[in-house]
Amino acid sequence: MLTQRSSSFESPHSTAQEEAYQHIRHAIRMGLQRPGARLVPEEIASALGMSRMPVREALNRLAAEGLIVMRPNRGAVVRDLTEKEVREVFEMRAVLEGLAAAMAARRVSADDIHDLEQLLAKMQRSAANTSDWITVHRQFHERLCAVSDAPRLMHQISALHSVIEPLMRIWMEARPSVDYVQDVHREILAALKAGDAEGVEALVRAHILRTIAGITAPRPAAA
Repeated sequence: MLTQRSSSFESPHSTAQEEAYQHIRHAIRMGLQRPGARLVPEEIASALGMSRMPVREALNRLAAEGLIVMRPNRGAVVRDLTEKEVREVFEMRAVLEGLAAAMAARRVSADDIHDLEQLLAKMQRSAANTSDWITVHRQFHERLCAVSDAPRLMHQISALHSVIEPLMRIWMEARPSVDYVQDVHREILAALKAGDAEGVEALVRAHILRTIAGITAPRPAAA
């Protein structure tokens, strides 16, 4: 169930819709609401202290973004991607993030490198906590792509991250180690420092595509 927010306040209708949208989206991305879970507008509205209308509008917005589906007799359900859809999303990510990384290599600054090194170190410190590690991993990729200074490209990449992050969290729960991923990120950072646009693009593409086999493997049965 979606947890109650820490504070309540009166909000205009548009702000209430945004609040509901962010609340539900966060729960899905963080794996608190898993694929197949039913989202009940009345329960969400009660937890947030608002009417059902902004919650329903938020659900429609999330459905348009592909995070949930509206099913007859069941209402809103967190979307579970097919294997074909997962492959499509990761292949799109590989191309778009590879392009962003190549663009970043041509304009990266010392401050950018410093930020990425700090995120890489934070990932290493978070290795024992899967949820924290995935969050920092996403931040590393977002920070790298942001160096490209290509807002339209970033918008597309962000939308793909939102769709795939819940599955990443489920997949990582069964992984004993993230050491190889850390090594890949160090290689990516080294290529970025060297200004090697072709090299960093190839590394990012290979890194993302390598994930497909693990994500699409059969999930262990729930206990």
